[in-house]
Amino acid sequence: MTTAKRWTSHLLAIALPALLVAAPAQAVVTASTPTALHSDTDGDAEADRQAVSREIERFRSSSITISQAMAIAEARHAGATTADVSFDGGSGVPVYRVKTLHNDRIWRHTINASTGELVGGEAALPVTELDREDRSNLAALGAIRHRLSDAVRVAERAAAGKAISGGLVRERGRLNFSIVVVSGDDLKEVTLEPPGAKGK
Repeated sequence: MTTAKRWTSHLLAIALPALLVAAPAQAVVTASTPTALHSDTDGDAEADRQAVSREIERFRSSSITISQAMAIAEARHAGATTADVSFDGGSGVPVYRVKTLHNDRIWRHTINASTGELVGGEAALPVTELDREDRSNLAALGAIRHRLSDAVRVAERAAAGKAISGGLVRERGRLNFSIVVVSGDDLKEVTLEPPGAKGK
């Protein structure tokens, strides 16, 4: 997931203890004033801040939460689990883009952030068509007992806000959940290492 990396810079890390007994074991919150919505934006810093502010405002006015969007997408296929989710308020109707894993396929869903309705159809991609790192991450996701929805709940508590995106990242050989949370006027990235994810 690169959304968290696109939306945060000059990060200050604050380690937090485990927040819930049944939740991922470690939470690290990094925070900054958002400076860029996308890393490929070459505009000035003020224009970037305004774009981020508009995105956050559209997110705040949405009636569907990220957890609800994940549940809607997962309900499309019994036993599916969310691998990646992000809010997209950049064009037309604000939506959540949700990727779920089910039966060795990645399903892509677009969920209307105001109504919760599925926008367009579903698209599926066999896991075998992904690169080796993505296949490895998805295999690890299937092997751990915690889900992205668990990580979202912990991240929202840790950062005192509402999640706008989340997914899997592998850093220094460790698989983590990375959740971006809107907290006040800031975006905070919360990284959680699921128990049992080491060395997977």
